[in-house]
Formats: sequence, C-alpha cells, structure tokens
Amino acid sequence: MSYFKSIFFATLFLVFSWFGNSYATNINGAGSTFAYPVYTKWAYEYEKATGNKVNYQGVGSGAGIQQVSQGVVAFGGTDMCLSEQELNKKNLLQFPSLVGGIVLVVNIPGLKDNQLKLSNAVVPKIFMGEIKYWNDPQIEKDNPGLRLPHIPITVVHRADGSGTNWNVTYWLSQISKAWNEKVHYGLSVNWPVGVGGKGNMGVSNYVKQIKGSIGYVEYAFWLQNHLTSVELQNKAGKWVIPSIAAFKEAAAKAQWAPQNGFCQSLAYQPGVNTWPIVSGTFVLIPKKPTLPHKEAAEFFKWGFAHGDKAAESLGYIPLPKNTKDKIIKYLNENKL
Repeated sequence: MSYFKSIFFATLFLVFSWFGNSYATNINGAGSTFAYPVYTKWAYEYEKATGNKVNYQGVGSGAGIQQVSQGVVAFGGTDMCLSEQELNKKNLLQFPSLVGGIVLVVNIPGLKDNQLKLSNAVVPKIFMGEIKYWNDPQIEKDNPGLRLPHIPITVVHRADGSGTNWNVTYWLSQISKAWNEKVHYGLSVNWPVGVGGKGNMGVSNYVKQIKGSIGYVEYAFWLQNHLTSVELQNKAGKWVIPSIAAFKEAAAKAQWAPQNGFCQSLAYQPGVNTWPIVSGTFVLIPKKPTLPHKEAAEFFKWGFAHGDKAAESLGYIPLPKNTKDKIIKYLNENKL
C-alpha cells in the first residue's frame, strides 16, 4: 500500500509541478511591430537565462492596446503612448522600453541609401498624391545631378492600427498645415493614396515588390530587409540621414515622468543633428498584481539589466540608467 501511495504522491507532485511551471513560464504579449524584433530577441535570451517563456505577437499597436485592455495578454506593446486619462480609464500602467527611429524607404532603380533628399515641403505632397512622378521638378530641385526616372510614385502605408502610423502622421502634421487639416494623425488615418501593408513587414515587402514605391518602416526592418533609405530635413531645416547617432540626439530630449505614464512623443524634436521621426516604444500592463502581470514586469526588468547589447545590435536605443531606475521604482510601487 505504501508503494502505491508513494507512486500516487509522486505522480501528483509531477502533475502540479508541470501545471505550475507551464503557467509560470508562459508570458503572452502582443502589439507594436516596431518592437517585435527586439522583444523576440529578448524573449529568446530570457528563456535561456531563466527558463521562462515569452510569446510576443507583432499585431500592431492598436490591437496590442485592445488585447491588453481586454485581459487577453499579460502585456501590450504600443508606439503611441496613452495619456494619463486613458491609462486610468483602462486601468493600465505604462512605461517606455526602448527608443528607435522610423525610416522612409524607396524602391527606385539604381538608387542607393541616402542619395535621394526629400524636403519637408515635398514629403507631405508625395503622401497626399499631389506629386505623382519621381522626376517631378519639386523633387529634382533638391537633388541636382541625380537622375530620377519618370516612373509613378506608389505610396505604401500601414493598413493596421499602428504606433508607427501615429508617429509618421504626427510628423507629417507638424511639417504640413495641409496634411494636418485634411488627414491629421492617429493610429489609423484615411490615407489619400497608396496601398496598405500589415505591420512593418507588410510595408517592407510591398516596397521591395513595387517599383517606384515609398513607405516607412522601423530602422530594424530597414536593416533586415536591405531597403533603400532617404535623407530628410529635421526641425532645424538641416539635412540628416538615419543613424543611431541622429536617433540618440532626439532621444536625449526625452523627459520621462511616471506621473503621466512616461508619455512623451519624440517625433520632430529640435536640434541640428536630430532625426525627425523617432519614437519611444511603450509597454502596457494592467494594474493588477497577479502572476502573469508580475512575470511580464520581470521580463522587462531583465531586459533593462541584460538586453542593451541585443537592442543596440538591432538599431534600437536603450533607455538611460536613470530612466530605467524610475521605471523599476514605478513597477515596484505598483507591486509588480
């Protein structure tokens, strides 16, 4: 009898251990495709280091906000930060995890990275469909000596609710009164022209496939997909190329504060060397000190301590130590 009791209790222990581990080691998140490359890389290293598994789906910021608000996932990712009022309404905590740049990319035969300059006057007209061909005199004016073909321009934009959309359309609203009045900015907007791709990868694929196209993707997707970037004008009117140094110049302007959920836009920051389209990417976690939410917080604490090298290898800007310390204090105060 004692033998069977031993077998029973041993089996029971294994069953409870298995269920406990499977629950403890599965952390589900969804949202920002901007953050997808680094979150999945962190998740791989985190599982090796801790045994805990993080499943992150890059479904777009809008879907990420919705899923975390509905309790479908333990954390959401968004590149459009929510206001203090929205956070309170949805009962969410928010903090930045990284900073990254958004790059305009083109598919023009024979063109190399940053050979093409697109001014603040020209870009909104392209995205509104007012400039229709690449050899338009308004484009040629800023590109003397560059032979541009007479091929139609195809705008490729995001088809899903997207924080990348928010940042790009916010930037367009800052540089163009016409864009701000007719289209404005948001996770989703009514694009005047173009085709829509789902996620950064969808936009990348369309740009690669369509001759004469222009789109916008997060810097890591530009790197991974060997797309052709362009030179832009910043708020100071200076020509700048997309680079880690230019992203850092914009990131240095951030004044993160826990009082408003660390919400701040980094698009179109001042400075002669800043890149004009830079974004923080944010994490949303419900204000519930339950196990999956605590584990999600632990994942990001681990990323802050051990993930900078991986982030930098993908072209992201890690947060400064003082900001990380503020976030960890914020999470601890909320029992996460």
